[in-house]
Amino acid sequence: MVRSTIIVRASDALPLAASVDDEQTEQTLQEHKQQAKLIFRRITPHSEPKCSIESGRYTLHYFLADNVVYLTIADQSYPRKLAFSYLEELEKEFSSSYGPKVESVRKPYAFVGFDTFMSKTARLYRDTRAASASRGSNLDKLNDELHDVTRIMTKNIEELLQRGDSLDRMSHLSTSLRTESEKYRKAARNVNVQAMIRQYAPVGAVALIFIILLWWRFS
Repeated sequence: MVRSTIIVRASDALPLAASVDDEQTEQTLQEHKQQAKLIFRRITPHSEPKCSIESGRYTLHYFLADNVVYLTIADQSYPRKLAFSYLEELEKEFSSSYGPKVESVRKPYAFVGFDTFMSKTARLYRDTRAASASRGSNLDKLNDELHDVTRIMTKNIEELLQRGDSLDRMSHLSTSLRTESEKYRKAARNVNVQAMIRQYAPVGAVALIFIILLWWRFS
Protein backbone atom coordinates (compact mmCIF):
# COMPACT_ATOMS: atom_id res chain seq x y z
CA MET A 1 0.00 0.00 0.00
CA VAL A 2 1.20 3.51 -0.84
CA ARG A 3 1.35 5.43 2.45
CA SER A 4 2.85 8.85 1.78
CA THR A 5 4.43 10.80 -1.09
CA ILE A 6 6.67 13.83 -1.41
CA ILE A 7 8.12 15.63 -4.43
CA VAL A 8 11.32 17.69 -4.17
CA ARG A 9 13.77 19.48 -6.43
CA ALA A 10 16.89 17.32 -6.74
CA SER A 11 19.46 20.11 -6.94
CA ASP A 12 18.69 21.59 -3.50
CA ALA A 13 16.07 19.26 -1.90
CA LEU A 14 13.43 22.02 -1.91
CA PRO A 15 9.99 20.43 -1.23
CA LEU A 16 7.64 21.12 -4.14
CA ALA A 17 4.54 19.12 -3.18
CA ALA A 18 3.45 16.39 -0.78
CA SER A 19 0.47 14.23 0.05
CA VAL A 20 -1.77 15.45 2.87
CA ASP A 21 -1.52 12.62 5.41
CA ASP A 22 -3.81 12.06 8.39
CA GLU A 23 -2.54 12.29 11.96
CA GLN A 24 -2.12 8.53 12.37
CA THR A 25 -0.05 8.25 9.18
CA GLU A 26 2.10 11.19 10.29
CA GLN A 27 2.87 9.49 13.61
CA THR A 28 3.49 6.08 12.06
CA LEU A 29 5.81 7.39 9.36
CA GLN A 30 7.54 10.12 11.32
CA GLU A 31 10.90 8.32 11.40
CA HIS A 32 10.68 7.31 7.74
CA LYS A 33 9.88 10.87 6.68
CA GLN A 34 13.01 12.00 8.47
CA GLN A 35 14.92 9.33 6.58
CA ALA A 36 13.41 10.62 3.35
CA LYS A 37 14.82 14.09 4.09
CA LEU A 38 18.29 12.61 4.57
CA ILE A 39 17.92 10.68 1.32
CA PHE A 40 17.00 13.86 -0.56
CA ARG A 41 20.24 15.44 0.63
CA ARG A 42 22.20 12.60 -0.93
CA ILE A 43 20.45 12.75 -4.28
CA THR A 44 21.91 14.87 -7.07
CA PRO A 45 20.56 15.47 -10.59
CA HIS A 46 23.03 12.77 -11.70
CA SER A 47 22.01 10.09 -9.21
CA GLU A 48 20.61 6.70 -10.11
CA PRO A 49 17.15 7.48 -11.60
CA LYS A 50 15.28 4.72 -9.75
CA CYS A 51 15.99 3.23 -6.35
CA SER A 52 14.22 1.25 -3.63
CA ILE A 53 15.48 1.79 -0.08
CA GLU A 54 14.37 -0.77 2.49
CA SER A 55 13.64 0.44 6.02
CA GLY A 56 11.96 -1.94 8.42
CA ARG A 57 8.28 -2.48 7.60
CA TYR A 58 8.43 0.04 4.76
CA THR A 59 10.32 0.71 1.55
CA LEU A 60 11.10 4.17 0.21
CA HIS A 61 10.91 4.20 -3.59
CA TYR A 62 12.13 7.21 -5.53
CA PHE A 63 12.06 8.18 -9.20
CA LEU A 64 14.32 10.98 -10.47
CA ALA A 65 13.46 12.84 -13.66
CA ASP A 66 14.33 16.34 -14.93
CA ASN A 67 15.81 17.50 -11.59
CA VAL A 68 12.69 16.40 -9.68
CA VAL A 69 12.55 13.52 -7.17
CA TYR A 70 9.27 11.66 -6.66
CA LEU A 71 9.42 9.57 -3.48
CA THR A 72 6.77 7.37 -1.93
CA ILE A 73 6.79 5.39 1.30
CA ALA A 74 5.05 2.05 0.82
CA ASP A 75 4.59 -1.19 2.74
CA GLN A 76 7.55 -3.51 2.30
CA SER A 77 5.24 -6.10 0.74
CA TYR A 78 3.89 -3.65 -1.82
CA PRO A 79 5.04 -4.63 -5.36
CA ARG A 80 7.88 -2.50 -6.65
CA LYS A 81 6.37 -2.54 -10.12
CA LEU A 82 3.24 -0.83 -8.82
CA ALA A 83 5.23 1.64 -6.73
CA PHE A 84 7.24 2.82 -9.73
CA SER A 85 4.22 2.83 -12.00
CA TYR A 86 2.55 5.13 -9.46
CA LEU A 87 5.58 7.43 -9.38
CA GLU A 88 5.73 7.52 -13.17
CA GLU A 89 2.08 8.57 -13.28
CA LEU A 90 2.90 11.43 -10.92
CA GLU A 91 5.91 12.43 -12.99
CA LYS A 92 3.91 12.64 -16.21
CA GLU A 93 1.23 14.87 -14.70
CA PHE A 94 3.61 17.02 -12.64
CA SER A 95 5.96 17.57 -15.56
CA SER A 96 3.05 18.52 -17.80
CA SER A 97 1.54 20.91 -15.26
CA TYR A 98 4.57 22.50 -13.57
CA GLY A 99 7.71 21.39 -15.44
CA PRO A 100 8.80 24.84 -16.75
CA LYS A 101 8.27 26.43 -13.31
CA VAL A 102 10.35 24.00 -11.23
CA GLU A 103 13.67 25.84 -11.56
CA SER A 104 12.25 29.28 -10.73
CA VAL A 105 10.34 28.60 -7.48
CA ARG A 106 11.93 29.67 -4.20
CA LYS A 107 9.37 28.87 -1.49
CA PRO A 108 8.64 25.33 -0.20
CA TYR A 109 5.53 23.52 -1.42
CA ALA A 110 4.91 25.97 -4.23
CA PHE A 111 2.78 23.34 -5.99
CA VAL A 112 0.67 22.26 -3.03
CA GLY A 113 -2.36 21.99 -5.31
CA PHE A 114 -0.84 18.87 -6.87
CA ASP A 115 -2.05 16.95 -3.80
CA THR A 116 -5.44 16.51 -5.46
CA PHE A 117 -3.92 14.48 -8.28
CA MET A 118 -1.67 12.55 -5.88
CA SER A 119 -4.61 11.59 -3.66
CA LYS A 120 -6.67 10.43 -6.62
CA THR A 121 -3.80 8.40 -8.07
CA ALA A 122 -2.84 6.93 -4.68
CA ARG A 123 -6.40 5.63 -4.23
CA LEU A 124 -6.09 3.84 -7.55
CA TYR A 125 -2.92 2.10 -6.37
CA ARG A 126 -3.89 1.65 -2.71
CA ASP A 127 -5.34 -1.85 -2.59
CA THR A 128 -3.90 -4.23 -5.17
CA ARG A 129 -6.21 -7.10 -4.16
CA ALA A 130 -9.37 -5.05 -4.66
CA ALA A 131 -8.06 -3.80 -7.99
CA SER A 132 -7.23 -7.31 -9.16
CA ALA A 133 -10.79 -8.45 -8.36
CA SER A 134 -12.07 -6.18 -11.11
CA ARG A 135 -10.85 -7.28 -14.52
CA GLY A 136 -11.79 -3.99 -16.10
CA SER A 137 -10.15 -1.67 -13.56
CA ASN A 138 -7.59 0.93 -14.63
CA LEU A 139 -5.01 -0.58 -12.32
CA ASP A 140 -5.46 -3.98 -13.95
CA LYS A 141 -4.77 -2.37 -17.32
CA LEU A 142 -1.73 -0.58 -15.96
CA ASN A 143 -0.44 -3.86 -14.55
CA ASP A 144 -0.25 -5.28 -18.07
CA GLU A 145 1.99 -2.39 -19.18
CA LEU A 146 4.41 -2.20 -16.26
CA HIS A 147 8.13 -1.99 -16.97
CA ASP A 148 10.62 -4.58 -15.78
CA VAL A 149 12.12 -3.41 -12.47
CA THR A 150 14.67 -6.16 -11.91
CA ARG A 151 17.52 -3.74 -12.61
CA ILE A 152 16.36 -1.05 -10.19
CA MET A 153 18.98 -0.41 -7.54
CA THR A 154 18.02 -1.60 -4.05
CA LYS A 155 19.66 -0.37 -0.86
CA ASN A 156 19.19 -0.75 2.87
CA ILE A 157 18.56 2.41 4.89
CA GLU A 158 21.25 1.56 7.46
CA GLU A 159 23.79 0.95 4.70
CA LEU A 160 22.88 4.22 3.04
CA LEU A 161 22.78 6.51 6.07
CA GLN A 162 25.37 4.99 8.43
CA ARG A 163 28.05 4.28 5.84
CA GLY A 164 27.32 7.44 3.93
CA ASP A 165 26.85 5.72 0.58
CA SER A 166 26.15 8.07 -2.28
CA LEU A 167 23.07 7.47 -4.41
CA ASP A 168 24.93 8.51 -7.52
CA ARG A 169 27.79 6.05 -6.94
CA MET A 170 26.27 3.45 -9.23
CA SER A 171 25.68 6.09 -11.87
CA HIS A 172 29.33 7.19 -11.67
CA LEU A 173 30.47 3.58 -11.91
CA SER A 174 28.30 3.04 -14.98
CA THR A 175 29.72 6.15 -16.63
CA SER A 176 33.27 5.06 -15.80
CA LEU A 177 32.66 1.61 -17.25
CA ARG A 178 31.24 3.09 -20.44
CA THR A 179 34.24 5.41 -20.77
CA GLU A 180 36.75 2.62 -20.22
CA SER A 181 34.86 0.39 -22.65
CA GLU A 182 34.99 3.07 -25.35
CA LYS A 183 38.72 3.55 -24.76
CA TYR A 184 39.23 -0.19 -25.12
CA ARG A 185 37.29 -0.30 -28.39
CA LYS A 186 39.35 2.58 -29.83
CA ALA A 187 42.60 0.94 -28.76
CA ALA A 188 41.49 -2.37 -30.30
CA ARG A 189 40.67 -0.64 -33.60
CA ASN A 190 44.11 1.04 -33.65
CA VAL A 191 45.85 -2.27 -33.01
CA ASN A 192 43.88 -3.91 -35.83
CA VAL A 193 44.75 -1.10 -38.26
CA GLN A 194 48.44 -1.30 -37.36
CA ALA A 195 48.40 -5.08 -37.77
CA MET A 196 46.85 -4.75 -41.24
CA ILE A 197 49.45 -2.17 -42.23
CA ARG A 198 52.30 -4.44 -41.12
CA GLN A 199 50.75 -7.40 -42.92
CA TYR A 200 49.99 -5.78 -46.27
CA ALA A 201 52.61 -3.00 -46.47
CA PRO A 202 55.34 -5.25 -48.01
CA VAL A 203 52.90 -6.61 -50.59
CA GLY A 204 51.79 -3.09 -51.44
CA ALA A 205 55.39 -1.92 -51.81
CA VAL A 206 56.24 -4.77 -54.17
CA ALA A 207 53.11 -4.08 -56.23
CA LEU A 208 53.98 -0.39 -56.43
CA ILE A 209 57.53 -1.14 -57.60
CA PHE A 210 56.18 -3.57 -60.20
CA ILE A 211 53.73 -0.94 -61.52
CA ILE A 212 56.52 1.66 -61.74
CA LEU A 213 58.77 -0.76 -63.66
CA LEU A 214 55.98 -1.56 -66.10
CA TRP A 215 55.25 2.08 -66.63
CA TRP A 216 58.96 2.88 -67.16
CA ARG A 217 59.36 -0.01 -69.63
CA PHE A 218 56.38 0.80 -71.80
CA SER A 219 56.45 4.59 -71.61
